[in-house]
Order: sequence, then C-alpha cells, then structure tokens
Amino acid sequence: MKFTEKLNSAWQHADSQLMVGLDPDPRRFPAELQGKPDAIYEFCKAIVDSTAPHICGVKPQIAYFASQRAETQLEALCQYIREQYPQLPIVLDAKRGDIGSTAEHYALEAYERYQADAVTVSPYMGFDSIKPYLEWEEKGVIILCRTSNPGGSDLQFIQTEQHTPVYMHVAGLVADKWNQNGQCALVVGATFPEEIAKVRQRVGDMPLLIPGIGAQGGDIEQTVKAGRNGAGKGMMINSSRAILYASTDDNWREAAALAALETRNAINAVP
Repeated sequence: MKFTEKLNSAWQHADSQLMVGLDPDPRRFPAELQGKPDAIYEFCKAIVDSTAPHICGVKPQIAYFASQRAETQLEALCQYIREQYPQLPIVLDAKRGDIGSTAEHYALEAYERYQADAVTVSPYMGFDSIKPYLEWEEKGVIILCRTSNPGGSDLQFIQTEQHTPVYMHVAGLVADKWNQNGQCALVVGATFPEEIAKVRQRVGDMPLLIPGIGAQGGDIEQTVKAGRNGAGKGMMINSSRAILYASTDDNWREAAALAALETRNAINAVP
C-alpha cells in the first residue's frame, strides 16, 4: 500500500488526524523505567499501545534515539508497530537534506532499515536532495515548507524575484514539479495558521504534516480551519510532549491515552 493510501485509510479507521510524535527523553521517563537498558523501546511501545485507537500515525524523531545509541531500539519499535498496528503510518522525522549517493543512503536508512512509510526531508539543496526519495514511489516524502520555529522566518520569508516568499516557492515546486507520483506532503507549523492557509490553497489536497500544537502553543481550532482540505481531512497534526509526558506517575499510560483522545476530539470538534 502506498503511503498516501495508508494515510487515507488511517484517517478513516480512527476518525483521527492526530499524529503522536515519539521524542523519548529518558530524563522524563516514569520511575519504573529508570535505568532499564531498553527503556526507550518500552516507553515508546507503551505510548503506541495506549494511543493507537486515537491516532492516524506515529512520528519517531530519530535524534532522540541516536543520541542515546538506541537506533536498534528504534528498529525494534518500528517492527512492533508494523506487526501490531499495520494500519498506522510510520513517519521517520529525520529532516535529511543531502544529495547524490549520501541521499540515497539516507533513503535506504529510512525505508529499508526502519521500513518507515515516509520520511521528512529538507529542500535547501533543491531537487537533487529530494529525487533519491521520490524513486521509492510507494513511500512518502514530507518536505519542510513553513516550519513551526520562529527562526524559520530568517530564510522562509525571503522574497524571490517574483515577490514570493521562499516557503511558498517551495510549496509551488512540490505541487507543480516534484509530486509527480502523488507521494509528497509538506511540513507547515501550527504556530503560523495564516501561512498554513496559504499553503493549503496553493497545493490543493496534498497532505500536510503540522507540528506545533501542545507544548509549542499552536491553536487547534485555527490549525484545523487553515489546514483541512475540501474533504475535511488532509492533516497529520502532530503532538509529542503534551502526550508523552502527560504524567510521570504510575498512571502515565492512561494519561497519554486520555491526552491523545482529548486532542483527537478537539480536532474533530472544530466546525
């Protein structure tokens, strides 16, 4: 199944456009996991088990695993998700941005080692940095466009000769030239709903990965109204810390499930 087909199915299956970001920080783990050699795997596995009924996918951030020398735990986690929750797309948040054979190996890492359904990439080096991923036609390629951090404006708001901000130029390139196989999506931050609306208008029904709600302060109602497509779908609204660390007490699993349920319901409640 292609990434976009799997994503569409997930939106319907759980009636959800909420994606849970897996950013495991051992310093914030509950007491029962402290000091365990496989704590990262066990924590993320429990989060997935707790939230799976309420989400449309999972987004492991590779840096949180790599910094702890836990890439093998990430491999095991991805395998577990594929086996137990095959309906959930796995988006590897890696933000890769190199070219040539290096990009080819980054694609192999994402799509073969971790068997992710999609990966986030940076377009700063142009089409050469995107092409190796597009060759995996069944996989998703999620391209940074208007990011949720304030400093993104340093580059993304620069005007082209056509007086178009760079982030809109990227949206146009992806929509008009790079998305030939219908496998692309864009990253747009919930902290900038006006820009989300402009990107949505420019790219039509293309999926949008929207980080920035929860701990980063993005407004759910503004995000949904700006980002949904004509069918009322089209979004992977990511929340990480607000769900992962909803509690560090013995009820942390239940707290994560409740946070995911409430966030999904808040997204669905937007008129």
